[in-house]
Amino acid sequence: MIVELGHMALVLALALALLQSVLPFWGAAASDDRLMATGDVGSVGILFFIAVSFFCLMWAYATSDFSVVNVWENSHSKMPFLYKLTGTWGNHEGSMLLWVLILAIFAAAVGVFGGSLPAKLRANVHGVQGLMLMTFLMFILLTSNPFVRQAAVPEGQDLNPILQDIGLAIHPPMLYLGYVGFSITFAFAIAALIEGRLDAAWARWVRPWALGAWLFLTAGIAMGSYWAYYELGWGGWWFWDPVENASFLPWLSGTALLHSALVMEKRDALKIWTVLLAILTFSLSLLGTFLVRSGVLTSVHTFASDPTRGLFVLLILCFFVGGALALFIFRSSSLQAGGMFAPVSREGALVLNNLLLSTAAAVILLGTLYPLVYEALTDQKLSVGAPFFNMTFAPLMIPLVLALPFGPLLAWKRGDILAVGQRLLFALGAAIITTILVLGFTAKGQWLAPLCIGIAVWLMVGSFAELFQRAGFRKVAMPVFFARMRGLPRTVWSTAFAHFGVGVMMLGIVSVTAYETETVASLKPGETVQAGGFEVKHMGYTSRTGPNFDENSARLEIREGGNLVASMEPSKRFYPARQMPTSEAAIETFGFSQLYVALGEGTPEGATTFRIWWKPLVTLIWFGPVLMVLAGALSLTDRRLRVGVPKRARPKADEKAYAA
Repeated sequence: MIVELGHMALVLALALALLQSVLPFWGAAASDDRLMATGDVGSVGILFFIAVSFFCLMWAYATSDFSVVNVWENSHSKMPFLYKLTGTWGNHEGSMLLWVLILAIFAAAVGVFGGSLPAKLRANVHGVQGLMLMTFLMFILLTSNPFVRQAAVPEGQDLNPILQDIGLAIHPPMLYLGYVGFSITFAFAIAALIEGRLDAAWARWVRPWALGAWLFLTAGIAMGSYWAYYELGWGGWWFWDPVENASFLPWLSGTALLHSALVMEKRDALKIWTVLLAILTFSLSLLGTFLVRSGVLTSVHTFASDPTRGLFVLLILCFFVGGALALFIFRSSSLQAGGMFAPVSREGALVLNNLLLSTAAAVILLGTLYPLVYEALTDQKLSVGAPFFNMTFAPLMIPLVLALPFGPLLAWKRGDILAVGQRLLFALGAAIITTILVLGFTAKGQWLAPLCIGIAVWLMVGSFAELFQRAGFRKVAMPVFFARMRGLPRTVWSTAFAHFGVGVMMLGIVSVTAYETETVASLKPGETVQAGGFEVKHMGYTSRTGPNFDENSARLEIREGGNLVASMEPSKRFYPARQMPTSEAAIETFGFSQLYVALGEGTPEGATTFRIWWKPLVTLIWFGPVLMVLAGALSLTDRRLRVGVPKRARPKADEKAYAA
């Protein structure tokens, strides 16, 4: 009965979404307040029914109801309870239901927190969201229904062992909150184009939604990277896998959107940039959905390989992207340029930022899609791997990192590059000293890595130059200086910490890429090997039986200078229900660095092969994004960016002015 309730709730949500895709548009066109208000009520109703449907599916997983085909294919009665719950979205059908649930949450949030929006704009936003909800609910019910029944069976086929990890509880929801969160900025862009009006107030309304989606997407990508790093036993943190790229593309364009919306809010400029980026960012999110679910890619990240589903998602992609771009082209001639500015200005720096980020996104998109197009045209496979992306992406990012400290220090409209350079002399000195010191400890002829480390330090130190300048460092007494620091707007602090986080991440990437060491050794119990400055001793084997797997581990003692500093147990697991083995790496953290050990196969002589990596400063790769996420969250607490504010003193007059 619970399963049937979930299916019926999904059908009712589709019916409400159909109404929401029509009535708010109708009300906005006819200036009918009652019809426009249906969007607020309808979005909450849709959320209620989709939430009921999702929790019914989760109930089926929690109770191991194997009469539901989706549960039978992706669960097992002996799985830990947490993995039973996360298995709800560890498959195509459940993950699409989670996608639509998050889409409904954001749609309802506009209705609940969008009271300060003009009624027509809010109604058009609801109409666009209703259209998106309707199409994805139809996709689920027609091609990916998670509530299909079968004759009762005694046991399930188990969840993919790679997904039986806490990462499944964090990574997909975070990623979807980012992906789907940009649907709000997309809806705002379409609503504004329908009405034919874009101004600074529109940018102020869009920014908090874009920032919220961006920080969730940042967290989701970072979590996915770390999950793959420790779960797959391969020792890497980014593979330039096409599905990884599909999540990175909207992050790049979303970052550009945030900066472009700032210029539009402050200076009423870059209108075309901003609305186009709002469209493209969600379009790239839809592209990622197509790549994951169409079967055109073979990846550990993909869910489905059904051509029918892929065609349906492709039609959705073409409808929304094609329709949005057509509307943009139709309205672009009416969009005024806005405020003028000199090339050397804060606006100019943000335009440079957008150009570099957009170019990087275009390069990654080309490298991701070209092999697919080539195979479709020639029926021959072509691989575009890490060397291409490293050689094209890095040269675009270096100028961006060099320019980042300048942007916040430049004045709006017209800036003084020499004066800004003087304020960054301390950062330049720190970068030069760091580069020289690192050069002194590296092998002769290796200059690129020390230089890049120096650039990372340049960004880290330069990120706080604006804080010191605005607080009057060396111009006022220290008590006054600290008082001014405390009084600075939270958005200024968040900008500094976000840029600092980029520098921290870059420092980790360069350090581990240039200086990590790998040791491959075959050891019998009692034997030792030197790896990464440590003595690794094989102490023997242990075996245990888990709830739904069998595990064999190797016990290792890690010594440094003769002192025991850690014990590690890399292992291999076998899941009988899936008949699938997995490798569980052992990781020990020393400061910001890690010793990483993966267990290999046995040898005919009775030894076991180990792969041992020493990864200097590798944790900074994920600590940097954590700082960026915290910075984004801090910015959202600023009163000027809080969703729903500022309230309009006279909403009726404001709405008339907006509609004029």
